Amino acid sequence: MSIIKLHDLHFSPYIDKEKIATIVKHLARTVKVDLPENEVPIFVGILNGCFLFAADFIRAFEGNCEVSFVKLASYDGTKSSANVKELVGINEDLTNRTVIILEDVIDTGNTLQEIYAIFKNKNVKQLKIATLLFKPDVFRKELPIDYIGLSIKDKFVVGYGLDYNGLGRNYPEIYQLTTPPKMKNIVLFGPPGAGKGTQAEFLKDMYNLVHISTGDVFRFNIKNQTKLGLLAKQYMDAGNLVPDEVTINMLKAEVEKNTDANGFIFDGFPRTQSQAEALDVFLGEKGEQINGMVALEVPEDLLVERLLERGKTSGRTDDTDEGKIRNRFNEYNTKTAVLKDYFEAQGKYYGINGVGSIKEITQRISVVFDTL
Repeated sequence: MSIIKLHDLHFSPYIDKEKIATIVKHLARTVKVDLPENEVPIFVGILNGCFLFAADFIRAFEGNCEVSFVKLASYDGTKSSANVKELVGINEDLTNRTVIILEDVIDTGNTLQEIYAIFKNKNVKQLKIATLLFKPDVFRKELPIDYIGLSIKDKFVVGYGLDYNGLGRNYPEIYQLTTPPKMKNIVLFGPPGAGKGTQAEFLKDMYNLVHISTGDVFRFNIKNQTKLGLLAKQYMDAGNLVPDEVTINMLKAEVEKNTDANGFIFDGFPRTQSQAEALDVFLGEKGEQINGMVALEVPEDLLVERLLERGKTSGRTDDTDEGKIRNRFNEYNTKTAVLKDYFEAQGKYYGINGVGSIKEITQRISVVFDTL
């Protein structure tokens, strides 16, 4: 989960989909336990916001039931309005029926009061309310809330059916309103020999960003025998891969050293989707985000030529063997494909033509950087 932007506002991660699923299942079980044996309730969902909650709730409810919906409106942008209009009503005969209203979020109670007025004239046997989210600080009505999934502070939330002026309903998680990110954080990617290290040096000065190279961070921690460095060395000496958690904690420490930075260029990190997800969570907790993944794209044969030429002076044995070089490309392409899909799904992947002079490539990257 990372910060999202809907229209003019930013929203930070708040409740992940796993926690939502747990809350919904608990609500469904609790409602079922409270019902008399063989009772067939009718669940009434309040559109539009509750459609995802209602669908998951009904799937989790173990027993026979009926479902219907009403559509009311009480929101204008991010503000709850006192003016509620009934758009769609109930057509079923509810005489002597148990009705359970399903709400996505209850704040002032304006919508809920209108619904109560509707059902008072329906001769129902009993009327109960189940809500996924409840804002007790702003609730102003003398109405019973029978089942509460989670009580939250009075912050505007979106996702999982909730929207901001029409956007955000499709997210499987829930996000809360936050201040706009202040940093420009870029993941710079490129195959071996693409020149991303060279470009990172130019770009960090142009945009006053901190360049964090995974290789440099590892070497620093191991050389200085930090706690994380010693831990990483244990895995490396045993011939094992360093766990993501250790790598992530090293990167976190580097970010924490530069709290006043305008942003970061992450070079060589993340390398896996789990690392990308962890980076999103870490930055999201700080009200920040990854603005984009910029990947230098260069034909493989040209890169092989570059590396073989570099190998004549670099002293790196893996730059002198074409077979080893192509294996490195295969590994890069496999890992990058996953990360490309991950950032592309967020609309944050930017492929850059990496063929040309250093200045030409820097100019191409700058065009993208300026938009992020």
